Formats: sequence, C-alpha cells, structure tokens
Amino acid sequence: MPLHRSALVLAVLTLAACARTPSPAVSPARGLAPAPPMGWNSWNRFGCHIDEQLIRETADAMVRSGMRDAGYRYVNIDDCWMAHERDAKGELQADPVRFPHGIAALARYVHARGLKLGIYSSAGTYTCQRYPASLDHEAVDARTFARWGVDYLKYDNCYNEKRPARERYEAMARSLRATGRPIVFSICEWGSNQPWLWAPEVGGNLWRTTGDISDTWQSVMKILDQQAALAPYSRPNAWNDPDMLEVGNGGMSDVEYRAHFSLWALLNAPLIAGNDLRTMADSTRAILENREVIAVDQDWGGSQGTLLRRDGDAEVWEKPLADGSRAVVLLDRGPAPVRIAVAPADLGLPAAPAYRARDLWAHRDATVSDTLAAEVPSHGVAMFIVRPAR
Repeated sequence: MPLHRSALVLAVLTLAACARTPSPAVSPARGLAPAPPMGWNSWNRFGCHIDEQLIRETADAMVRSGMRDAGYRYVNIDDCWMAHERDAKGELQADPVRFPHGIAALARYVHARGLKLGIYSSAGTYTCQRYPASLDHEAVDARTFARWGVDYLKYDNCYNEKRPARERYEAMARSLRATGRPIVFSICEWGSNQPWLWAPEVGGNLWRTTGDISDTWQSVMKILDQQAALAPYSRPNAWNDPDMLEVGNGGMSDVEYRAHFSLWALLNAPLIAGNDLRTMADSTRAILENREVIAVDQDWGGSQGTLLRRDGDAEVWEKPLADGSRAVVLLDRGPAPVRIAVAPADLGLPAAPAYRARDLWAHRDATVSDTLAAEVPSHGVAMFIVRPAR
C-alpha cells in the first residue's frame, strides 16, 4: 500500500531526534568513518581459501583496476587467517603456511599501495570457523593488531557463550582505543541485539543489521526490507551495515547487481566488494566503479535513504543529499518490466517550473516538469539525482 509521506516524515524526524540525542559515552573512535567505508573483503568469494598471495594480488588489482581511485581503500582479511593455536605469549598468530611472512609484512605491502589493511576476529571463544577468537583476550589482541599495522577490525559474534553483546563489543572497542592506533571497528553482531541502539556509544563505526547476505536476488530483497526503519540510526561515523556486496560473484545478472549496488549506495551502506578483483569482467568493474552512484553513498550529509512508496512490485526509494537535491531509486522487484513514476514534490523538493534529473547509470541529464518516470526492467532499477532546474 502507498505510504503517506507526511506521516512517514513525522515518524522519521521523531526517531531521528531520539537517535541523535548526544550521549555522555561518545567514543573518539566515532571520527574514523565520516563516510561509509569502502573496500574489499575475502569472505564472499573465497571463504577460508585465502593466503598472503591472494591478499597481495588483490591489493595490486585494486590499484590496477581503478578501484582505489574510485574510493575503495580497505583490503580486509576475513576468517581463517590465523593459526589454530595462540603462540607462547598468548598472542594470535598468522597461519605459518598460508601467511608465512605474517600480517605485519602484509600490512606494509598494502600500505605501500595507498591502501589500508583490515582483519577479522570474533567476540567469542572461537571464530565462526573455529579458529581462536578474542573473547577475554581483547587487550592483547587489540595490541597485536595495532602492532601489525591493522586499520580495520571486523568483529563477529560466533561462540559468544551467551554473554551480553554490548559488554563483549565494548570490551574490544575500549581495547582498540587504548592502543592509540586508529582502527575502524566493524561490529558484526548480525542485528541480533539491535546494535544500532548501543553500538555508537561503545565505539562502533558500523554494525551489521542482518544475518549474512548470499548471492541471490531473494537475499538482497530480504535484507533491503529490514533497512527502511533503521534510517534514523545512520549518520557519519556510525553506519548501518546490511552486509557486503555480492557484485560480480555470478549468482545474479548484471541488471540485478546494478540494483544491489544502487540500493546499497542509497542506504549509505559500507561498500565492501566481495568478488575476485583480479579477474573481474568489465561489466562488474563498471558497476563497482560508477562514481556517480558512489557519490550518493559517500554524500557528506550522511542521510540514509528510505522507502517513499510501494505499489505492488514497484517501489520508490529516496535519499536527501547535502546540497538539497534528492537521490531516487525506482525499483522493480517483479518478474516483468514496469513503468514507475514519482512527482518531484513528493520527494520533498521545492516547487519549480522544471527539474533536472541526472540518470546515474546512463550518465545523462533530462528536464522534467511534474513527473519523473522510467521503464524499469525486471529486478532492476533506474537511479537519478533530481534538483530544481536553474
């Protein structure tokens, strides 16, 4: 059913006022992610099949492909990088076969290419793949990560002993701050305990809002449906995270991947690619490096997009941008193409004789008067920036 915009705006503004009330426990770590982080993570494509050669080659590919210049900065190693036992000093150590030169050497390699290194652990006794994790080892592990030159920590939730989530994540955030090294803190708690309510206060820069994504249209749509009500909790240095990108992994069409990427940008999601950057097709690179779509995600105003209207399988999503314009995604969730239209006035734009609509995938401008409309393919989107014409 169509949503009444006035009621929606009132509800969002009320929630935003509550969510943005300053807290006495504001963490210095909040300044580490003024825009949603952008980078790459090993898990979606490679799982546990990782080694230092893959990470080095991925860093090289991030530079060579143009992704670094498009804004991607973090090269993040996910689960399975560590040895099965801590060393004699009780410190985590890299698997000596797959990472023979260690994580510090890998960090130096990545930093030399103008990139940053991310690593993974869990707020439990084991990682999800049963490697040693950081519960009750937060201080020593944070010091280890800092000594190695790590810039980003993805902190999972497996084998958590049913201990309170906030307590476990706050312990690691406090330990990271104590190292003095700026390390972005990614809370991967799966949305189980509403981390958007407490993660910013304990020092989280981003927090997962759902379970894991998979490389299917159904998974992307399921996660999308869980995001609309969370917009008031997203802001600079504190981002909702609907999980990593599947673009280029082969389970969806390029039309569906463009929709996935467009929607994640509208949601201010961290843009963390999960494909093989070394061999990606030109069509995949064109999606991941669309700078006009990236600019929507990285807009300094930091307002997350929301669902404006739903008519069956046709949806209109909009996001206010810092310059007063609106980003718009027209989404067709259904099995057949459909024409979707929206009035600029319904987007909250001021009255004007005409409006300029920039198509972010066709990279062209059009002038519209009272209606913005597009023929949208099945499982696809049309994406625009709309502003009053001069």
